[in-house]
Amino acid sequence: MSSVLRFSLVFCFFLSVMGIVNAQSKPRFRVIAFYTGKNDQAHISYVKEALKWFPETASKNNFSFEATTDWNSMNDAFLANYQVVLFLDTRPEKPEHRAAFQKFMENGGAWMGFHFAAFALTPSAYPQNWDWYHNTFLGSGQYGSNTWRPTSAILKVEDKNHPTTKGLGKTFNASPNEWYRWKNDLKANPNIKILLSIDPASFPLGTGPKPHEIWHEGYYPVVWTNTKYKMLYVNMGHNDIDYERKVDNTNSTLSFTFANENQNRLITNALLWLGSKKK
Repeated sequence: MSSVLRFSLVFCFFLSVMGIVNAQSKPRFRVIAFYTGKNDQAHISYVKEALKWFPETASKNNFSFEATTDWNSMNDAFLANYQVVLFLDTRPEKPEHRAAFQKFMENGGAWMGFHFAAFALTPSAYPQNWDWYHNTFLGSGQYGSNTWRPTSAILKVEDKNHPTTKGLGKTFNASPNEWYRWKNDLKANPNIKILLSIDPASFPLGTGPKPHEIWHEGYYPVVWTNTKYKMLYVNMGHNDIDYERKVDNTNSTLSFTFANENQNRLITNALLWLGSKKK
């Protein structure tokens, strides 16, 4: 073999290797998470978990993850850099931020929101004053009630064929959580596909002390998508906290959202689905 031919083969091999390296180093998609991290110790505890878990998951699955508390960044130019937006705990409040998010979603962007991101109650510090988001996009309307205190629930997989539920069984035990009930009937909305709901085997759910904080029956969706958008809402995101300071005289965390293999699989599946080009 001539030296010229040998050099050509080595050079071609080098180029092919560099191509593989570059393909692997370029993220499959980019995720930006917005959060506030100021409301309720349980939500703050969850956000701290999330800010550790999401970068680790991004590294394992070759997508990029960034997070910010600067809701002023929610504008067309900034959002154009990302394929997936997460709301870890709250929602945008300013009209211009809300308009930018709606435009992002209506133009093919993807979104996943957790727990308090869907909360709205009039009157409260988070009133239901954004009809597109709460009624059209989420479909849930405003908050109805909740279980207390945070407890685990058995969740039923309603759609085994959706990409987000891949690898999950018929049911699984969720991490302790404050479970929400909504004003609107999600089952009656033709655009809503419910993916997970609370299995009746969970009842009674909650420990009180108030009787209405313990659910004994009913149908409660906890993960769903609106088929008109590329989106997913996940009710999980409220850790159990030692509010009574019985353990070490602090509001220490008693449970962790991301200490649950099945929930982690669900959220990872969801991220990969949201980041894909298929709706």
